[in-house]
Amino acid sequence: MHISEDLKEWLKDISISIICAAVILTFIKPTIVKEHSMENTLHENDYLFISRQAYTLFGDVERGDIIIFPSQLKTSGGKTKTLIKRVIAIPGDTIAIVDQKVILNGEVLEEDYIKDGYTNTELEEMKIPAGKIFVMGDNRQNSSDSRSKSVGLVDIDSISGKAVFRLFPFSRIGGLY
Repeated sequence: MHISEDLKEWLKDISISIICAAVILTFIKPTIVKEHSMENTLHENDYLFISRQAYTLFGDVERGDIIIFPSQLKTSGGKTKTLIKRVIAIPGDTIAIVDQKVILNGEVLEEDYIKDGYTNTELEEMKIPAGKIFVMGDNRQNSSDSRSKSVGLVDIDSISGKAVFRLFPFSRIGGLY
């Protein structure tokens, strides 16, 4: 059987495309924001690229990172909910919430990214243990996060990735940091 040169080129192009897509998806996961808990930084239906290898290749989790992770919460269909939140405290940090302000390592945390300008919860000072992080949504009045027992502290090993780039809406395209 003789395969035409055009067909050979076409098969080669398809093979290269499949290989490139597989390599890209190993490192990047596209994600659509489904909730309001990260407003005003992220909005419902924002299309994000998540770096799957951010912490295995490029360093440790840092305060201010926006991460995704599986939670114990369930969707209306009974599936495990994946959450997207901002890292507020890392292992060894102390955190408290007093008079609607986050106190990190004894100092008021400046948070110009939060939606309403205050945190609507009180939290007694606690020290973040090794292997855990404290996360909160930027929309503090509408966020299930480390302040609640249903989410609590997040295991660093459970992090699925770091949000790095917004692709859509095009009016807000660009990096998140």
